[in-house]
Amino acid sequence: MTNPPTESVRVRIADLHPTQITVGFREVAQKRLRWRSRIRKAGEKGAANLVAPIVLGPAGALFLIDRHHLACAMKDEGVDEVRVRQIADFSALAPQDVWPAFEARGWCRPYDADGRHQPFGDIPHILDWLLDDPFRSLASALRRAGGFTKKAAPFSEFVWADFLRHQISSDAAAADFDGSLGRALILARTPTAQNLPGWGAAAAVGPRASASIASPHVGQ
Repeated sequence: MTNPPTESVRVRIADLHPTQITVGFREVAQKRLRWRSRIRKAGEKGAANLVAPIVLGPAGALFLIDRHHLACAMKDEGVDEVRVRQIADFSALAPQDVWPAFEARGWCRPYDADGRHQPFGDIPHILDWLLDDPFRSLASALRRAGGFTKKAAPFSEFVWADFLRHQISSDAAAADFDGSLGRALILARTPTAQNLPGWGAAAAVGPRASASIASPHVGQ
């Protein structure tokens, strides 16, 4: 592996390869609203500091290792390009060695919407094929409501999603998102959540206004 460049560059969103199987469609919709607000307030300059981390793979493939929801939201808003920064160069690896190298570094998440580990081949080739995980949306809403603090490590909110899916039924999350968010706020302040990323401040932070929104089917 060689040292990656430090400057960000613009690339086509359509050329980015996901490193996970799911996103939260509600969360994509939320980011679409925030993107529109940012552009209304600051124009295209408002997006200049939005940079996604990528890893260069064999044959020049660009693997997105974070900000999948933002990339999906921008794509659905008709944006063609996003700024990225290369954090590693795996281009010299054999194709069959790429995904194990990602997983060893915590840079991929081959888990389905039920939280089950799947073969690397199930990771979609393009963002359009990502599937919905409602608990990923619930985890993001929980963070915005003050249930935990954001961590920089990729996929940390999926850890919370996996915690919530074992505490709240999928039927309840689908039928009553706001009620499930209230339940999640209670769960986030219990000792059972204390080993999750960002839990440290959760018990001391009061719930803010609900972060949920209506759920258009977006992201595919």
